[in-house]
Amino acid sequence: MGDIKHAATVNDDLLLKNFFAEVSEVERDNEVLRILSCFKLNPYEYLNLPFDSSIDDVKKQYRKLSLMVHPDKCKHPQAKEAFGALAKAQQLLLDQNERDYLLSQVNSAKEELRAKRKKQLKKDTASKIKSLVEEGKYDKQYEQSEEFQQELKVKVRELLTEQEWRRRKMQMRISEEEGRLKKDEEEQKEMWKRKREHEEEWEGTREQRVSSWRDFMKGGKKNKKGEIRPPKLKTEDPNKSYVQRPVKRG
Repeated sequence: MGDIKHAATVNDDLLLKNFFAEVSEVERDNEVLRILSCFKLNPYEYLNLPFDSSIDDVKKQYRKLSLMVHPDKCKHPQAKEAFGALAKAQQLLLDQNERDYLLSQVNSAKEELRAKRKKQLKKDTASKIKSLVEEGKYDKQYEQSEEFQQELKVKVRELLTEQEWRRRKMQMRISEEEGRLKKDEEEQKEMWKRKREHEEEWEGTREQRVSSWRDFMKGGKKNKKGEIRPPKLKTEDPNKSYVQRPVKRG
């Protein structure tokens, strides 16, 4: 069994070697351009694979395309960028969580396209009858067609874009909330800092305030004891206009 597997690997290597011997520089450049023009959220597009590809398919295709655009073998100025994009695409498709997420979007896209087609068949009597007679074979053949695959590719792009937009909006809200909380925390810290400084300043002048109060009290008593009072004036003196006269009340 091991010998058979080894022989298969050798054959694969030989096929790859022969393939790259025939690949021209123009083809390498075109592949770089194709990779860089792919929809960024769909790793299947980077590797030019259908959505039902297996893990082995992913690995084989990555090996083939990465060798084709490798910066050491491809003279295109953006070969390194294309090579990195392929590596990232393979990494995403080998990650089970990422793969499951992508396939869930693919399934959602298929359901939307099937619902759309069902509405169209209701209007097209001939197609509806054919679909019923062939018991699903008609729909299966359609889903294997190039037309459906292209529609699926576009619909998956739409769904992935919507999900990415929602993710970014959520991230933006989280960032805004974190920023608000941080600002509140800084304002709270600043308030407590000012309060502490005020308390320290108040406590630092305590002795001075006590001393000033004692001096004031001492000074106040002396003045009261030695104060000079003006003489009392008789209220019946009519020539003193500033003297308050008693008010007669009825």
